[in-house]
This record gives sequence, C-alpha cells and structure tokens, in this order.
Amino acid sequence: MHGDPMMWVAGVRALYLQALHPRAVRGVLQNSDFRRDAWGRLRRTAHFVGTTTYGTREAAERAGERVRGIHRRLTATDPATGERYRIDDPELLLWVHCAEIDSYLHVLWRSGFPLTDTAADRYLAEHRVSARLVGLDPDAVPAGRAQLAAYFEQVRPHLAATPEARVVDDFLLRPPTRPLLVPAREVLWRRVAQLAYASLPPYAHALYGRAAPPPAAVTRRLRATGALLRRIPAGVRWQLPPKHILRAVARLGPDARPAPYKAGR
Repeated sequence: MHGDPMMWVAGVRALYLQALHPRAVRGVLQNSDFRRDAWGRLRRTAHFVGTTTYGTREAAERAGERVRGIHRRLTATDPATGERYRIDDPELLLWVHCAEIDSYLHVLWRSGFPLTDTAADRYLAEHRVSARLVGLDPDAVPAGRAQLAAYFEQVRPHLAATPEARVVDDFLLRPPTRPLLVPAREVLWRRVAQLAYASLPPYAHALYGRAAPPPAAVTRRLRATGALLRRIPAGVRWQLPPKHILRAVARLGPDARPAPYKAGR
C-alpha cells in the first residue's frame, strides 16, 4: 500500500484531519516553524514512514527512538487556560496515529486500490508496531476498522477548527514556494490539496466550514486520479528520493518488489 502514488493525497488528508485536534495542532505550531519549514517537516514524516515500512528492523527502531526523544523534550501551552502539557501525551500521539492511518487506508481504498475487508483490518493491526515506535501502548491502538470507527466517534466532540487549524488549512492550499513555481502550485498542488480535503469525512467539512463535492463525485475523482498516477511506471516513481523501496528491493531481492496484487495475501 505504501508504494502506491495515492499515498501523497492520503498524506495531505491526514494533515487536514490532524489539524482539527486543538491540542495536537497547537503542539506542532508552538514547537516548529511550520510555515517556513513545512516542506522539510513533510519530508521528515515521509522518511519516517518509509523507514518503518521498508527499512530494517534496526533502522525502524532507531527512527522510533529519535521521534520519542524529540517528543519527550517538547511541551505546548493552552492559550485559554495557561495549561502546559507534554507533546508525548498518549492522547495526542493516538490522534495523530489514527488520523494518519485512517487517511492512508481511506484514500487508497476509495481510489481503487485492491483491498479486501480482511486485508484492511490486517493493515490496521500491523500499524500497532509503528504506534509502539512513536511511544504508544500497542494494546491501546485500534487494531481493526470497527475499533477505529469507535475511536473517531469518541474523539469527535473534542475536535474544532481553531485558528491553528486555519493556519494549516491556508498552508495546504497556498504553500510557500519560489515565484517561478507559483503557476505549478496553482495547477498541480492545489488540485491535490482540494482532492485531499474533499475526501475528508463530512464532520471535518462542517468544522472547516468549506463545502465539498458530493461523495460519489469525490470517489470518481479519486479513482480517476489513482488510475492516472498508477500509469506512471513504478520504477520511475521509486527513483524519487529517498528511494526506500529501491533500497529494500536491493536488500531483499526482486521478489520483494511492492505490487497491489500482494495486498490480499
């Protein structure tokens, strides 16, 4: 699944969803210059996902240790109450994890990636390992679609489109770039961001206050985009840095090449 090009749309959807948790998004904006180094942050997140997916066990453990070490040192402050809280609060880590994994699964599935219900549950269960790497108790992490749905029902009353969420929304629609690249941003990136936003659940659209096309139309766009991107040869797509897939195939042999038909095994 993580070798599929629709993961980029899924990653943007995850950012939109994660920003709706006031304490989580506040922790990000108070501890990083998101607007100036957003691309660097996105690359680091992609590198972590790539390492934990395609790297060795030792590399994954080292990556998790780095993430946990950074989170342990960070705190954020609630401007309304003055409360200071830790970034590695399990509640916040769980929200970020669930919003991310739900987005990966939702976008790929809805865009036509071949996945059975059983395989989807297996995907969620396997991600308890990545949850452990960032500091969560795996037993507290949803291990299937029913548990994930129940988690979102539980957390929904705590979500809101705060000013910090508006900052993320504005960035995703108009990320800073060089003047010469502005036309490309308007033509290409904005379409990705709009599609990612449209794929959010209805309650997220309601919180952001921006309407989305009907679900059937969004599904058609996701399928069309997926079909188009999947026509780009995998060997070409995998040449993009940091080349986690190519290194894994070189290490494990050609039979390890990711392919959609393997998802149901």
